[in-house]
Amino acid sequence: MGRGMARGAGGTVEAAEVARFDALAARWWDPDGPMRPLHRMNPLRTRWVMARAAEAGIAWPGARVLDVGCGAGLAAEAFARAGAEVTGIDAAAEAIAAARAHAAAQGLAVTYRVAPPETLVDEGAVFDVVTALEVIEHVADTGAFLAALAALTRPGGLVALSTINRTLRSFALAKVGAEYIARILPRGTHDWRRFVTPAELGRELRGAGFRPVATAGMTLRLPSTAWVETRDLSVNYLAAAIRL
Repeated sequence: MGRGMARGAGGTVEAAEVARFDALAARWWDPDGPMRPLHRMNPLRTRWVMARAAEAGIAWPGARVLDVGCGAGLAAEAFARAGAEVTGIDAAAEAIAAARAHAAAQGLAVTYRVAPPETLVDEGAVFDVVTALEVIEHVADTGAFLAALAALTRPGGLVALSTINRTLRSFALAKVGAEYIARILPRGTHDWRRFVTPAELGRELRGAGFRPVATAGMTLRLPSTAWVETRDLSVNYLAAAIRL
């Protein structure tokens, strides 16, 4: 499940992906709505990111964090509650409007912007931690996207991603099962051909100037609907890397 970061020709974003997630903005914070999988997954992935930051020697209270493809702010708010100085960006304007409204209602100071990562690169912005959670499978050019994340991460800083592996199992579970059988995701949310294997992601991270340091699987435990960390990377997984 993701948040499309897209922009026009030559950028990392595609207009169709932006429109898809803009249409879901009004129900983003409904825990039983179309973003239900993200609500269930969010505690695991945000805890995992903060643990990897601690291992990298990054003190979380006060850390400068950028959440790329933040949608309506599920992860951004969790990071802010833990004491980080958080900026969230997304190309979907309606999702950012929902993020701003929800953060204000919660009394949380999160900076939200309608922008692709390239805009912040052009501004010379740099962060201690950069996250792109359920995003890379929606971008137009993964290499260009990771290069932008590298430019936004300080040397020694952390980048963390969550995404879906491209396997027959992920096709059966994350595409057919989730969208057409269980219907826990809107149809058309994912294009299985865009899923990224851990090996491919590792190569592209190294090419962008990162040193991969950790991966972990995210597995849905039924019937509890709780997501747990496992060694199984065949469907949903997390990856972290250090900026060289």
